[in-house]
Amino acid sequence: MDWLKIAQSYKEEFIEKTQALLKFPTLLDTFNPENREAPFGNPIRQALDWFLYMAEADGFKIKNIDNFAGHIEMGAGKEILGILGHLDVVPTGGKWNYPPFGAVIDDGKIYARGAMDDKGPSMAAYIAMKMIHDQHINLNKKVRLILGCDEESGMRCIRRYLEKEQMPDIGFAPDADFPLIYGEKGNFSWDIIGHESDELIESIFAGERYNVVPDECVAVLKQDVSSAFQSYLLEHQYQGKIEGNTYTIYGKNSHAAWPYMGVNAIFLMAEFLKTQTKSNFVDYLVKYLTHDYYGKKLQIDYFDPEMKELTINLAIIKYDKGSFSIGINIRFPIGFDIESKTLLIEKSAENYGFSFKPQRVSKPHYVSPNDPLVKTLLAAYQKYSLDYESPIVTIGGGTYARTLKKAVAFGPNLPKNPDLAHQPNEYLVIDEMIMAAAIYAEAIEKLCTE
Repeated sequence: MDWLKIAQSYKEEFIEKTQALLKFPTLLDTFNPENREAPFGNPIRQALDWFLYMAEADGFKIKNIDNFAGHIEMGAGKEILGILGHLDVVPTGGKWNYPPFGAVIDDGKIYARGAMDDKGPSMAAYIAMKMIHDQHINLNKKVRLILGCDEESGMRCIRRYLEKEQMPDIGFAPDADFPLIYGEKGNFSWDIIGHESDELIESIFAGERYNVVPDECVAVLKQDVSSAFQSYLLEHQYQGKIEGNTYTIYGKNSHAAWPYMGVNAIFLMAEFLKTQTKSNFVDYLVKYLTHDYYGKKLQIDYFDPEMKELTINLAIIKYDKGSFSIGINIRFPIGFDIESKTLLIEKSAENYGFSFKPQRVSKPHYVSPNDPLVKTLLAAYQKYSLDYESPIVTIGGGTYARTLKKAVAFGPNLPKNPDLAHQPNEYLVIDEMIMAAAIYAEAIEKLCTE
């Protein structure tokens, strides 16, 4: 079957449906498990309803699981192939050339938050299922496109889904890169909490999520240090502004799995404040965290030949009237001794009289490169991309693939393209997504007919 040729005839449908989906502002506001109608907020619930009802109208079976997640099903059999996508997105951040939820088309691209992470890829997977459905191909497995609502903020959605539904036997998440990602680093976040009385700092705020490098840091100061701040900006060629007693400095967003690809605004502000105050809070930031992407300052750095180095992201600061919290995230490879390294982190806080508050730990995920699932998916990619050179890899990012016993992240970003996840001006290339739909159709057919 020439799925690429067939996919071309679905191009306008893909564009229309993807634009509609991207216009939902599916940012998590507040998680409220008591709100059974919309635990992750109304826009996310509306996007889930829209996707499910659209699929039902196209002839698929659908199911909503407690408004945490849903699935779209076709095929038959005891085994299940799960395709795991998500509808929630990270905050818009940065400067956009188009409205972040406008889904504007320009030069063969659709610009929107979620275009590549992960609404566009989820729709490509759906179009792949629709092509197979419309071709009346008999499948020996159930195929379920599972749509989560909380991937960016803890994956509570998929945990609820797996409490209620059978775990897929095999699966893939169209939420990363081609050719294929067979391993994902572990993920651990923590907070450093404390109190102090500082003569300079009134408040500092930066960051919203553990998995994003913050691009803006705002400090309200009790003293006029505007001349020193302007000199600091000029000396280092940083961008910033002063409005009264409010000092703002700008960096660049990136995904926390690749913190070195961004410019952390907290680093820049902390380095300036270190020249102006003896604050223990600022001293801790500079001593243990600033300008360090690998955990060397905390002495938790680690390298694995297959999964590469541990990375660290200073993600969030909330400092108000002397009470503060610092949010930090690491992505760690197989072999990292998290228990002993956690003691070092805790010790660093104790040295300053601060408290260490760990969050949830997610262990590394790994599927053998020689597994038949990996080989089948790789062959599907190579058939339509004609790319036989790019290697399969492991990453620091976390996808839904890690929630299944045997699943990998599979596209759709091509090796030659920049990583646009969590970046301003995120976009998808329409023709590349049509090829991705063909690749996914090929993969589904091979996994569920042979």
